[in-house]
Amino acid sequence: MTPQRQSKARAIAIAKETHHDSLMRLALGLGLVFLALILAISQARAAETTRILVFGDSLSAGYQLPDGEGFTGQLQDALVEAGLEVEVVNAAVSGDTTASGLSRLDWSTPEGIDLVLLELGANDALQGLPVDRAKANLASMIEKFRQKGAKVALMGMRSPPNMGKDYVTAFDAIYPDLAEQHEIPLYPFFLEDVAGQPSLNLADGIHPTTEGISIIVKNVAPFVQDIVKTLN
Repeated sequence: MTPQRQSKARAIAIAKETHHDSLMRLALGLGLVFLALILAISQARAAETTRILVFGDSLSAGYQLPDGEGFTGQLQDALVEAGLEVEVVNAAVSGDTTASGLSRLDWSTPEGIDLVLLELGANDALQGLPVDRAKANLASMIEKFRQKGAKVALMGMRSPPNMGKDYVTAFDAIYPDLAEQHEIPLYPFFLEDVAGQPSLNLADGIHPTTEGISIIVKNVAPFVQDIVKTLN
């Protein structure tokens, strides 16, 4: 091969190599742009998702119910079916009183919670614990959740009638009083249409069955939907 042809061949090889490098850089650049776009979309979706924390006791923890059939699971399904972008987080612990709920609040509350459904007090009433202490504990929890940047909705509870008229009257007033004082949404009675109905509760007569939870969720979901819409 003559020097002229060798030079021409070398020039063609260099051109091909340069073109290949350019294509590789272009592909890499497009890949990075695509990755950045996917990340931005994921972050936008995460920002649009309302995180709801259910902070309660066995009534909302799904006591003796299969996974997904407790209050949080059924509420998640109902809200998504209604077209809301939500994540319902279960932070309910069976047996919790208002005092035990307050004591674990800091370490059992995840970051980035937008709304808290505060469902505690039933065990205080069942044990006949002091009404003023239950009210003070709930008030402290409301303030702590607010300090974490979350809106709080209070899920009302009622005392069993066998606790005596004075206790029942004082206990039942806790929730409307706190809702008014702290200017937060109140769902009057968490167990509405389910309490005292044998067919909707387990053998203990206290904890709702899957069907009982379905009725609770049917009642509560519109209340929660209205709050979520105010957050967006």
